[in-house]
Amino acid sequence: MNIAFDAKRAYNNTTGLGHYSRTLIASLATYYPEHEYFLCTPKTSNRFNTSAFQNVHVVTPQQFPATAFKAAWRSSWVKKDLEQLNIDLYHGLSHEIPMGIEKTGIKSVVTIHDLIFERYPKQYNPIDVQIYRKKFRNACIHADKIIAISKQTKEDIIQFYKIPEKKIVVCYQACDTSFIAAVTETEKIQIKKKYNLPDQFFLYVGSVIERKNLLTICKAINALKDKLNIPLVIIGQGGKYKEQVKNFVAANGLNKKIIFLSEQYSFDSSVDFPAIYQQALCMIYPSIFEGFGIPVLEALWSKLPVITSNVSCLPEAGGEGALYVDPMNAEQIADAMLRIATENNLRNTLIIKGWQYAQNFKPQKCATDVMNVYKNLKG
Repeated sequence: MNIAFDAKRAYNNTTGLGHYSRTLIASLATYYPEHEYFLCTPKTSNRFNTSAFQNVHVVTPQQFPATAFKAAWRSSWVKKDLEQLNIDLYHGLSHEIPMGIEKTGIKSVVTIHDLIFERYPKQYNPIDVQIYRKKFRNACIHADKIIAISKQTKEDIIQFYKIPEKKIVVCYQACDTSFIAAVTETEKIQIKKKYNLPDQFFLYVGSVIERKNLLTICKAINALKDKLNIPLVIIGQGGKYKEQVKNFVAANGLNKKIIFLSEQYSFDSSVDFPAIYQQALCMIYPSIFEGFGIPVLEALWSKLPVITSNVSCLPEAGGEGALYVDPMNAEQIADAMLRIATENNLRNTLIIKGWQYAQNFKPQKCATDVMNVYKNLKG
């Protein structure tokens, strides 16, 4: 098959959507080399190097007006390129497919990661909510098949857009393979010096936004300040909510216990993440709602215990490798942190169970699940 992807985020996104796109494309090209893969992107970058794959081809706007109106090319005009390349199937990797692709005869698949903006519209710009709703709903209605990255997301698609259940397939995602391999002690020492990491630390990775719930973690650390002297390292950017968190940190004298690492160092890629994860005491990820929660899976592969939420899809991501808490209960989070720090048997048990559970999300298995969706569509 000739399979095309919306690869904008594979090249230009450093967070979850970018990681999903890069990992899936690379896995498909590796484990299913008999197919040709075409990456449609308005612009390329050095974030995704496909030179190792002879069966991967980059497609960018080549002629006016597409070169001047790249957004229009991606959202609609790319159909001409797809037809000229004899594309059999198009996969929108992040909530969108080209408008009108259903009229071309080209089969289409869309991955829906989450519908968080539908659940929590007040946390988004009202105009953005309208744009997202139009794009997501169009993709769900007109795609031949929908891939949901969790059971929770599948339920949301059915609830909010009234899509028939039989049209939706749950295909879990893999994380970057760099998290699977053990980092050498030499590399750990180098990374520790590079980022001036503490000897022991809890770890938070993710955008600093209200839904990710960093403020409640800080409240837990404040409750523990006379019992535990282990800082929290934060990797992630934020805006107004981050300022709210920082105000709490300052007001409670937590500046030495809360380390905003992204303010001191630039994280344009996740290349150093495995070495950071593998030196942490625990990943703390009590998000209020997620599409999947990839840092949880990254932690399990890194043999890192996880404290995460007992709601949304997070039990799907963590399995038996996590301690589950009410995300809005700072006392529960504090108790879980104290247990991880003081109960070695518990920590070791979580590491073993987490590693075992992570085997369900191997890149080859995740690629196979997606390829089966393609093959079933093409008959």
